[in-house]
Amino acid sequence: MEGELKKIVEDASVTMAKAVDHFEIELSKIRAGRASAAMLDGIKIEYYGSPTLIAHVANITTSDARTLVIEPYEKNLISAIEKAIRESNLGLTPTNDGIRIRIVLPPLTEERRKQLVKQAKEEAENARIAVRNLRRDYNEQAKKLAKQGYSEDMIKATETEIQKLTDNYIKMIDNYLHKKETEIMTV
Repeated sequence: MEGELKKIVEDASVTMAKAVDHFEIELSKIRAGRASAAMLDGIKIEYYGSPTLIAHVANITTSDARTLVIEPYEKNLISAIEKAIRESNLGLTPTNDGIRIRIVLPPLTEERRKQLVKQAKEEAENARIAVRNLRRDYNEQAKKLAKQGYSEDMIKATETEIQKLTDNYIKMIDNYLHKKETEIMTV
C-alpha cells in the first residue's frame, strides 16, 4: 500500500523541479546588461505560414558582452526578425546590414537595474507560490488515500516528505534569485 504514497512524493518532486526550471528560464530572460541569446527566447516570426522561433531560423551569437548578432539562414527573413524584435517589448533596437542583425545593449542605469531586480523578485515569488500550490495539491492527494485504508502515520510521513521537498525547492529559488540580483547589480 505504500507504493501510492511514494508515487505522490515522487510526482511532487518532479513537478516542483519543473516549476524551478521554469523560474530559471524566466530569470534568463531578464537581461542584466550582458547580451545573451536566451533574451530572444519566445520571440516568433511568421515563417512559411506558421509562427516559428527566431532561434529556429537564424544563428544567434554574442560578439561581445553587449552585442547580439543574428544571422538568418535566409536573407529574406531579416525584416521579419527585425520587426518581431522591435515589437517584443524587450526594449531592444535591432539594426541590420543586409546580411545580419546586430543588437547593441545600452549600459543599464541604476534605476533600470532596480527595476530588473524587482522583476526578478516577482518571478521568484511566482515560483514560490507555484511550489506551495503543488505542496497543497499533493498533500490533498495523500489525505484522500487515508479513506482507502492508509494509516494516519503514513499520511503524516508523506506530508513531512512533501514539506521537505517544498523547503528544498524554495531554497533553490532563493539561491537563483540571489545570484541573479548579484549579476544585475554588478556594474
